[in-house]
Amino acid sequence: MSEAIKKEFTHLKIHTQYSICEGALKTEDLAKFCKANQIRAVGLCDSNNLCGALEFSESIAKSKTQPIIGTQINVQYKDHIGKIPLFAKDLEGYKNLIRLSSKSFLEIKDNEEPHCSVDDLEANYKGLILLSGSFDGLIGQLFFKNLTDEIFLLFKKFNDIFKDNFYLEIQRHNDDGEKLFEKFLLNTSEKLVLPIIATHEVFYLDKDMHEAHDAYLCVGEKTYVNVKDRRKYTDSHYLKTSEEMYQLFNDLPDALENNANFPFRISYRPKN
Repeated sequence: MSEAIKKEFTHLKIHTQYSICEGALKTEDLAKFCKANQIRAVGLCDSNNLCGALEFSESIAKSKTQPIIGTQINVQYKDHIGKIPLFAKDLEGYKNLIRLSSKSFLEIKDNEEPHCSVDDLEANYKGLILLSGSFDGLIGQLFFKNLTDEIFLLFKKFNDIFKDNFYLEIQRHNDDGEKLFEKFLLNTSEKLVLPIIATHEVFYLDKDMHEAHDAYLCVGEKTYVNVKDRRKYTDSHYLKTSEEMYQLFNDLPDALENNANFPFRISYRPKN
């Protein structure tokens, strides 16, 4: 692999406007950015839907950038429900991604939030890559409830199912609790011999959009900016440059290498 490719960070966790009350990045704006900056690859990872997958695939491909299609699906583990990111490696994986996304809405009770089960993942794992998720996903929920033994069991289960298609995500947005979560994940990676990957949750294109995005979150959650106990993110959730990301993770070369290699594992995108 050339040094230039090694130094290009792949943003896998793009949240577009289809990531309702979460993402604020328009696909057309991202496509223009990719074309102008000759971006090698970017990944879609909207929460709870694949509504923008085809638009993302076509628009990004036209900009000469490789589109990677994924989504964050709510997964239930015992009494806990939270987001888990999944990416399609090939056509079979894309079909399984659609199947799991549909299951999360169609096979639940009327009063339940959309979700699927760990058994559903096991039944539809082929062609998919699974990541552990951010600190506010399913694994993060278990961690902050001190259920680390449950996380170990779940990681072993995921590793048995997905094998080399399972990564522990390391993220550095400087959000509350993130450093503590990272320390746990790095220790767990060593104990269970699981690969790590550097990722970054992108909710908007430019850093100066932080305040507008914060207000957008408030609208979605029917609350106000001055409310203390509400969901908040730092101003780091913009589309950072490769230089910024490599500087941020310069102490974790394995995480950067796995990020750089990720696009080479993807051989499919949906087409019209």
